Amino acid sequence: MNKAESLVGMAFLAFLVMGCPSTYNPTTSPSKQNSAPASLTGTEWILQDLAGTPALPNVKATLAFPEAGRAVGNASCNRFTGSAEISGHTIKFGMLASTRMACAEDAVSSQKTEYLKALAAAKRSELKDSTLLIYAEGYDKPLRFTRMTPATP
Repeated sequence: MNKAESLVGMAFLAFLVMGCPSTYNPTTSPSKQNSAPASLTGTEWILQDLAGTPALPNVKATLAFPEAGRAVGNASCNRFTGSAEISGHTIKFGMLASTRMACAEDAVSSQKTEYLKALAAAKRSELKDSTLLIYAEGYDKPLRFTRMTPATP
C-alpha cells in the first residue's frame, strides 16, 4: 500500500467515525438505560406480606390497576378505590375511599387498617417477575404482592 492509499484510507475512516451518531450517553449508566419499569395498568395483585408481617391466611387483601391513574382492591374485609399516580418507579395513591363493613375478627380489622395506611404512605414500587414490591414511608420493609392469575372461563 502506498502513502496516498494510506491517507485516503485514514481519511475515509475518520469520515465514518465523525459522521456516525453516537448512542453512548455518559450521563446515563448502562444499567439504567434498560430498566424502564413495566406498566402496572391492567394488573391485579394479592398481598403476601405487609411490610414484614405475613398477610393473614384465608383473608384476601388485593390491589389492582384497572386503568391508568386508578387503583382498586380489597383491604381485607372492605373494598377500596382511588387514584394512583405512577411515574417510573415512583408510586403515590390519592385518597382511598373504602366501604365500612365491620370485619369479622379484630386481626382482619387490624390488617385492613394497616394495609390502607401503608398504601397511603407509598413512595416507590419495584416489579420483579411476578412480584410487586411497594415501599412506603415509615415502614422498614416493603409490601410484597404476587400477581393474580386471570380466571379462566
